[in-house]
Amino acid sequence: MSSTNGDQQPVKLSLPLKYQQELFQELRQKDELVILARGLGLLRLVTNLLHSYDAAGNNLILVVGADERENGWIGEALAEHAAISMSPRARGLSVVNTDVMSVGTREKMYAQGGIFSITSRILVVDLLTSLLDPETITGLVVLHADRVVATSLEAFILRIYRQRNKVGFLKAFSDNPEPFTTGFAPLSTMMRNLFLRNASLWPRFQVVVAQALEGKKKAEVIELEVSMSDSMRDIQNAIMECVEVSIGELKKSNTGLEMEDWNVDSALFKQFDMVVRRQLDPVWHRVSWKTKQIVNDLTVLRGMLHTLLTYDAVSFNRHLDTILAAHSPPAGSTRQNQSPWLFLDAAHTIFDTAKRRVYTGKPARGEAENVDSLQPVLEEQPKWAILAEVLDEIDRDLYFNPVARDDSNGTILIMCTDTAQCRQLREYLQTMHVRPETAQANDDEEAEKEDEPSAAFMMRRKLREYLRWKKEFAKISATLFAENQSALNGSTSTRNQPNTSYRGKPSANKRRRVRGGGNAGSNPSRAANGSILASEDKPLEVASLMSEIQPPEAESAQKEEVLADPLDDMEDYYQLYDMQDLVVVHAYDGDMDEHVLEEVKPRYIIMYEPDTSFVRRVEVYRSSHNDRNVRVYFLYYGGSVEEQRYLSSVRREKDAFTKLIKEKSTMSVVMTLDAHGIEDPQEAFLRTINTRIAGGGRLAATAQPPRVVVDVREFRSSLPSLLHGRNMVIVPCMLTVGDYILSPNICIERKSIKDLISSFKDGRLYNQAETMLLYYKAPMLLIEFDQNKSFTLEPFADLSGSLSSVSSSNASSDLQSKLVLLTLAFPRLRIIWSSSPYQTAEIFESLKTQEPEPDPIAAVRIGLEGGQKVEDQSFNREPQDMLRVIPGVTGKNIKNLVVEMGSLKEVANASVEELEPAVGKEAGRQIHRFFNKSVLE
Repeated sequence: MSSTNGDQQPVKLSLPLKYQQELFQELRQKDELVILARGLGLLRLVTNLLHSYDAAGNNLILVVGADERENGWIGEALAEHAAISMSPRARGLSVVNTDVMSVGTREKMYAQGGIFSITSRILVVDLLTSLLDPETITGLVVLHADRVVATSLEAFILRIYRQRNKVGFLKAFSDNPEPFTTGFAPLSTMMRNLFLRNASLWPRFQVVVAQALEGKKKAEVIELEVSMSDSMRDIQNAIMECVEVSIGELKKSNTGLEMEDWNVDSALFKQFDMVVRRQLDPVWHRVSWKTKQIVNDLTVLRGMLHTLLTYDAVSFNRHLDTILAAHSPPAGSTRQNQSPWLFLDAAHTIFDTAKRRVYTGKPARGEAENVDSLQPVLEEQPKWAILAEVLDEIDRDLYFNPVARDDSNGTILIMCTDTAQCRQLREYLQTMHVRPETAQANDDEEAEKEDEPSAAFMMRRKLREYLRWKKEFAKISATLFAENQSALNGSTSTRNQPNTSYRGKPSANKRRRVRGGGNAGSNPSRAANGSILASEDKPLEVASLMSEIQPPEAESAQKEEVLADPLDDMEDYYQLYDMQDLVVVHAYDGDMDEHVLEEVKPRYIIMYEPDTSFVRRVEVYRSSHNDRNVRVYFLYYGGSVEEQRYLSSVRREKDAFTKLIKEKSTMSVVMTLDAHGIEDPQEAFLRTINTRIAGGGRLAATAQPPRVVVDVREFRSSLPSLLHGRNMVIVPCMLTVGDYILSPNICIERKSIKDLISSFKDGRLYNQAETMLLYYKAPMLLIEFDQNKSFTLEPFADLSGSLSSVSSSNASSDLQSKLVLLTLAFPRLRIIWSSSPYQTAEIFESLKTQEPEPDPIAAVRIGLEGGQKVEDQSFNREPQDMLRVIPGVTGKNIKNLVVEMGSLKEVANASVEELEPAVGKEAGRQIHRFFNKSVLE
C-alpha cells in the first residue's frame, strides 16, 4: 500500500489488512482517540503513521507515554521503513530520557526537528521554560491514553500544548478499554483530558476487523481441554473455598463500602486485591487488623491458584512450606494474629493433598525404623503428557505429510506465561525420554511404558533438591527457636516445635528469605487454637526418602543445568541456529510477541496457557501473510481457574467496548479548543484586582497572571499541573532552598507522608527548615496527603500501634512527637495540612493574594555560595541526594564538596586534610568518620 504526501515520492507502508488501512487513512485526516482491542497491532499502526510524517521531513513530532521497550520497537521499525521507502528526509526516532542530556543539546535537537520520544518530566519542564516552543511542534502522539487522568503529567503537557498551539495535530492511542468504562461519563472525561473530540473504537467484533481476520487465511486451531488430576482439583476447590470465606469476612466487617464486585468471579481477575485495597484506602486507618490481614491473604491465595497450575508438584509443596512459615506467629507468642483461612478445614486439605502429590506415608511414632512406609509419588502435571503427545503428532505430521515448503520455518513455538514456566518445560522436554534406573525396570509393564515420555527423572531431581533444602530449613528454624526461647527469659512456649519470627505482611523478597529461615509445613496438624501447625518430618524419614531417590550413575552423569555461561570459548561453540527444526519456548510478552512471530515464522504454535491477546496476534500474523501456514494447539485445564480467567477477560473486554459504543452514541461533543482559560483580557484584569481593599488595603490591579517558582524535582507530583490549571504561571527552576516560592517572603517545602518520615529519620528536614528561616520571612512546611488515602497520620506512625508504642520511652520516636519538636525548634515555621493536591492548589491561591510576585533568578541564587553562578549548578541529582544524607554535609557546603571532589568515590576515599578546604575542619572530620566506620562494631 502506498500513500502519497503532496508532491513527495510515495511512502511504502506495511499495513496489509483492511482495517489497518482504514484506520490509517482516518488518522491522517483528523485528530482522534483510537481504542483498539488488545493484540490487533497497535504499535504497527503507530510506527506506520510516524513514518508517513517522518518521510515528509521538516516535522517536529513528539511521542509521549512510550516506555523503554516501545521506544526500541518504534526506533527499529522507523529505521526499517526508511530503508524500504528510501526516503532521504527520514530521521528516525530520537529518545530523550535522562537528565544527562544537557539543555543546550536538547535545544539544538528540537531546532533540527524529527521524531522524539521524551519522558513526561523532561518535556513538561522544557515546555514551561520555552526551551521547546509549543508553536513549533507539528504534532503529538500519545501512547497509553488510558493513563492520562486529570492530574497526570501527560494531561499537563497536552494543556500547555493546546493553549499555545491550536493547529498542530494530536492523536492518542490505547489498547486497554477497561479504564474508559469506570466512573461517571468516563469516555467524555478522558476526551476532555486529551483535548480531543473524536473517538474511534475498534473491538475484535467490529465488522471490518472480523472480516479481515476470519477470511480464507484463517489459522488452523486445535483446542485441547486437559482435565486436572483429582488432587489438583481438590486443592483448587479448597483454595477457592478459602477465597470465598475471606471475601465473606471482608464484607461482614466493612459494610459501608460498595461491594458489588467483591465475589469469587472477580477474585480470579488479575488486579482484584489491588481493587479491594484501593477501596479500603480512604478508611485504612479505621479498618481492623483482621481486615488488613485478609487483604494480604487474598494476594497469597490468588498466587497459590496460579502456582498450582504452573509449578510442578514438588515446587508447589515447597511454595506452601514457605507460605506457612511466613504466616505462623513467633514462637512463644500468645497473640492471635494468624490468617483466618488457616483455621479452615479447606486449608488442611490444601497442605495435606499437596504433600501427598510428592510422597506418601507417615510412620507411627516409635516405629521410626519402619522406613519403607515412605514412598515418593511425584505426580506429574497433566499438561506435560499432552505436550509430549502434541510434539509427537507434529513429528508424524511432518514425516507423513511433507508439505511443500512455504515461507514458514518448520519451527515449533511453545508459548507460556513466564520464564520459570519456560525453564520447567525446557527441562521436561530435555529429560522426558531419560529413565531413572529403578529395581523394577525388568517388569513387562515397565518395558511397555519405556517409550512413553515421563517426567520421573526431572521430578526425582527436584525432590532431592527439595529434601536437601528442607533439612537446612529445619536447622535454621531450630536455631531461631532457641534464640526466641532465650529472649523470652525461660517463659514456657505454647508450641513445641521450631518457628520463624516473621509476622504480618511478608516482605517483597519473602520467599528467598524464608528459604533459609522458617519451618517446613509439610504435614499439617492443628494447634490448640485450631490453626494449622507445621510439623517436621523425622530426620530418619527424610534420610529414607533421600536414599530411595539417590541418583544412580546414569542420572549423575546427566549434565548439570547451565545457569550462567561465561562465553569464554564463544568462537569455538557459537553459531546461528538452523531455523528449520527448532523448538522455541517463549513467555508471553505483550507487543513483543509480534516480533517473535515475524522472526521465528513458526509452522506450529503450542499455546501452553490461554492468552486472549496472543490469539489475536496469531490471527493478525496469519491474515497478513498469504504464504505462511500456521497450526495452533490451544491447551487449557478444563474447569480450572485458568479457563475461567481467560473467558472472563474476553467477556470484560467485550463489555467494556459495548459500554464505550453506547456512551459514544449519546456523548455530547467536547469543546476542547480553549484549554482552561485562554481568557477574555477584561476578565483577566478583573481577576487580578484584589477584592480585599477594605480597611486601608490598596487596590492592586495588574494584568499579569500570578506566578509560582517551582523546583524541577517537584514535577513528579501533580501539584504543578493543578496550579497551572488555576491560571498561575509555573516557572521551573533548580532551587536549593524550598520547593515552591509563592512570593519574595513565602517559601514552601512540600512533603508527602513517606517523604516526611524519611527526612525526619536522616535529619534532612531540620537542615531544610534552618535554611528556609535564614532566607525567607514566612517559611512553611506543607504536609500533603494522597487524595484517595486516609487523611490521618496513624497508619504512617513509625511503630506498629502496639501497647509499647504508647509508653513514655518510645513517645519521642513517634511521628507526631517529632513534629512538635520541630515546631519547638523553629517557632517561625508554619505547618500547612492538606488532604489532597486540589486543596493545596486552593491554599496556594489564597496565600498569594496581596503578595508581590516572586523573582525566579533571586530564588535560584538563594542558598548558592557567594561567587557561584546559577549555570554552575550540576544536574546529576542522585549522587547529590546520597551526599546530603551523610553526617557533616549541609545544604551550604554540598556545592563546594561537589566542585572540589567530583565524585562520591573521591569523597569516600578522601582524608580529613583533603576534605578540610571544601567543608571545614569539623564537617570534614564527620564525613571521614562516617566512611571509615567499621560495619561490625
